[in-house]
Amino acid sequence: MPEYGYFLSCEQYGPAELIEQARMAEQAGFQALWISDHYHPWNDEQGQSPFVWSVIGALSEAVSLPVGTAVTCPTVRTHPAVVAQAAATAAVMSPGGFRLGVGTGEALNEHILGDHWPPAHVRLEMLEEAIQVMRRLFSGEEVNHHGTHYTVENARLYTVPDEPVPIDISGFGPAATKLAARVGDGYITMMPDAPMVEQYRKGGGGGKPVSGGTKVCYGTDRDACVRTVHRLWANELLPGELGQVLPSPRHFEQAQTLVTEDMVRENRVCGDDVDEHVAELRRFADAGFDRVYVNQIGPDLRGFFDFYRTKVLPRLQQTG
Repeated sequence: MPEYGYFLSCEQYGPAELIEQARMAEQAGFQALWISDHYHPWNDEQGQSPFVWSVIGALSEAVSLPVGTAVTCPTVRTHPAVVAQAAATAAVMSPGGFRLGVGTGEALNEHILGDHWPPAHVRLEMLEEAIQVMRRLFSGEEVNHHGTHYTVENARLYTVPDEPVPIDISGFGPAATKLAARVGDGYITMMPDAPMVEQYRKGGGGGKPVSGGTKVCYGTDRDACVRTVHRLWANELLPGELGQVLPSPRHFEQAQTLVTEDMVRENRVCGDDVDEHVAELRRFADAGFDRVYVNQIGPDLRGFFDFYRTKVLPRLQQTG
């Protein structure tokens, strides 16, 4: 049976709200936390984007659950040597453990310093080299590295956990999934796609954990929930590579005019039907996922956590 965790959205909530949600998640019986790592929200309606490493520091004092980023991009905006230091410190501080989820990122967050936004195959090369650099630094040794994309000179992390930080790699297509299987300590993908999980397992993923996540909108008025999702998270229903290449929240807002409320109604769990919420999470279990994280979009956080504590999580635990 998978572990079920809660997905903290830095795009939609400020630091104090995220910490309170983490406390409520632990009290409700969720077993782990994910947290997003963004410089910008996807659109201005979401309205937040705190520095994730500060929030993780606060989480380490507030809860005992394991924490992971979903996901950090260690290639453009932030040098992998700096990400390695942040992740190592997070691992030392987190009582439940810490996993560094990484991916190739989005122009939305990564081009802010004026850097060129590379094509997908180059971003994968950069990610693999960044992982090599971070793994060497996690050992506590002095690192000198002169690679294709990164230079590191006389760098050593003095604050490191007893065991190297596990690195989970996000993949939404065959090339990224192949990289995750070859060099990752785990695999992250946001769709309950059994063939991708099978590719990961056969490509070298073996018994390593596969994690996924979904967003829902709990509330007693289904139509109001649909409107809330459409207002805040219509970006998730944009097609193709738009999510990776659009450069600013303003551009996402323009693109989101393509997404209708009917599309939201067909693709997102909205409302308070227990069967629908259970079925959504079981799709990931049936596809072979080991960890499934859920995020509440709507404003009724206390209602959501009570609903999951009393109705959804018990059903999931019964059915496996």
